[in-house]
Amino acid sequence: MLVRVSGIDGPGITAGILHILSEAGAAVLDMEQVVVHDRLNLGIFVEVDEMRSPLKDLLYFGWQRKIHIDFEVIEDGAIESRLPRFAVIVIGRVLDPCQLGAVADAIASAGGNIERIARLSDYPVISYELIVVGSELSELRASLLQASHDHHVDVAIEREGLARRAKRLVVVDMDSTLIRDEVIELLAAEAGNLDEITRLTAEAMAGDLDFETALRQRVRLLAGITEETLARVRDRIRLTPGARTFVRTLKRLGYRVAIVSGGFDFFAEYARDLLGADTAHANRLEIVDGRLTGELLGDLIDGSAKARLLEEIAAADGVALEQTVAIGDGANDLDMLSRAGLGIAFNAKPVLAAAADATLQVPYLDAILFVLGLKREDIEAEHLSNSLIPKEWDGAEGPPETLTDESA
Repeated sequence: MLVRVSGIDGPGITAGILHILSEAGAAVLDMEQVVVHDRLNLGIFVEVDEMRSPLKDLLYFGWQRKIHIDFEVIEDGAIESRLPRFAVIVIGRVLDPCQLGAVADAIASAGGNIERIARLSDYPVISYELIVVGSELSELRASLLQASHDHHVDVAIEREGLARRAKRLVVVDMDSTLIRDEVIELLAAEAGNLDEITRLTAEAMAGDLDFETALRQRVRLLAGITEETLARVRDRIRLTPGARTFVRTLKRLGYRVAIVSGGFDFFAEYARDLLGADTAHANRLEIVDGRLTGELLGDLIDGSAKARLLEEIAAADGVALEQTVAIGDGANDLDMLSRAGLGIAFNAKPVLAAAADATLQVPYLDAILFVLGLKREDIEAEHLSNSLIPKEWDGAEGPPETLTDESA
């Protein structure tokens, strides 16, 4: 029998109902409770002896507490089978009924059923977690991706289970992901080659030009830039809103955080130290007599190297690949996101967004925390209890201008 309880919530309701069921010798098989704006919704699936039915006592208790209680008999064999479950995270600056309905339609069209819905945040974005059963992953992903594209809503999907709750390593790209800028374009402006370098960057990120060829061509256009110019450009770089909260929260939860960039070590190492990430890997600029030579040192970090670094960092930290998260925006992040347990395309080019487990177009990096299943109030409580920062995190109310803006 399924016992359904609804009404104004208050202390002692759940305890009273369970006491009545105990007195009747009922066995509790399943139970779930949700309170939405002080309104209780409680479901208890029980096995009872007809000779010791608790129905009258439950109805009397409901009358006393001014709550509604009803019952549904579940026939033998009607108990749900062990179908695969998926967590679908829906994120947007605004989520109206049309957008949420489109997501629900996409789930239904893929053969899925929504089992549970929970709100994760209402600031700076709105997000919900939907637990879905009864679909195949590939069909569900394809259907949700189409809904995401058609209705301008961000959607993430991952198999629900222990692996989802056991992520331990986050590997994040730097340019246009962890920071709002493409460093090479800032350097190009200093060198007077912005138009040419911008064209090569766009072709490489869209996957239209071999990454190594494009990078070496662009770096050669930077020859002669001084170390003083590098420092000046470094001080102009802007963090992505939410970057500080994102890294700080992950570190408090025990995650390892690595920056893996196709950009340059001078900037990646500075971002690592500023944000408190664990490691940084990027291409090494050759500097002779205080100036860039236009060449790179050591092995190039391209798309395949990023994926290899993900594996190497995970192995060194004793983390299974299923416990890793990779975040990026360009075509050179594709291999890395495909190799990780969860691949997230953040404000990404179409070639990457189409292949990722999650796509986010909102401008806040800390929104990724909701994809990982965290709730906004839990993150806020953690930060406020440690007297860290006010609610206006990392530019959610106004983005910091530079990496060194300590007010963020």
